[in-house]
Amino acid sequence: MTHPELFWFAAVAAALFVGAAKGGLPMIALLSVPNMSLVMSPLQGAALLLPVYLISDAYGIWIYRHAFSRRNLAILAPATTIGVVAGYLFVGRIDENAVRIVIGAVGLTFLAMQMVSRLQGGAAARPADIPRGLFWGAVSGFTSFVSHAGGPAFQLYTLPQQLPKMTFAGTATILFAYVNLIKVPPYLALGLIGWGDMGSVLILSPVAIFGAWAGYRITRVIPERLFFILVEIALLLISLNLIWAGLRAG
Repeated sequence: MTHPELFWFAAVAAALFVGAAKGGLPMIALLSVPNMSLVMSPLQGAALLLPVYLISDAYGIWIYRHAFSRRNLAILAPATTIGVVAGYLFVGRIDENAVRIVIGAVGLTFLAMQMVSRLQGGAAARPADIPRGLFWGAVSGFTSFVSHAGGPAFQLYTLPQQLPKMTFAGTATILFAYVNLIKVPPYLALGLIGWGDMGSVLILSPVAIFGAWAGYRITRVIPERLFFILVEIALLLISLNLIWAGLRAG
């Protein structure tokens, strides 16, 4: 490693971002793997961070054990499983860049519709329902498997429900902990991931857990309106990033 101090600076920052996202700040998740890409390839960065994700997932489940939507998880967990299985079955037959572009475009369309709705006085909360949940959950699982981008589909389904911020954050944290876990066996079977340097993981995991704790504390005190504004900004940035990545690599 030519510049170990640069690696550790990027790795500690990425672990902190991973933890903060698990603590309830999904807008931070966008920064983790790109941050590691400053010192290694994106695939290497994702591989190194996967065990850190799983450890911080476990802590995230614990801190949100009393704040989540049971109905949404009951709908979305089976749906995301379908999406992950579909990703495993069709890997190699799909154009990942086309998937990125489509999901990014759908995200931007949703945000435009939200803007129009606000200009017209706002829309009533839309309750969780099985047809939309199965569709967007499957899309979330599929896109998480093929391009690590399950968040936008989840947000497209849950944001119109106008859930309380802690319920929204807890549902996202628990659902994607589940998705990350069920992705491990097919990823290993396909040889898509490695476990990186376990010594580095042991150092970075406490940083991620601290990030989750800090993210949870920030989520608790941040005003609800501001929280969802930040979530929508994150969706905007992720959607634009997906479209850019898909066009650049296509």
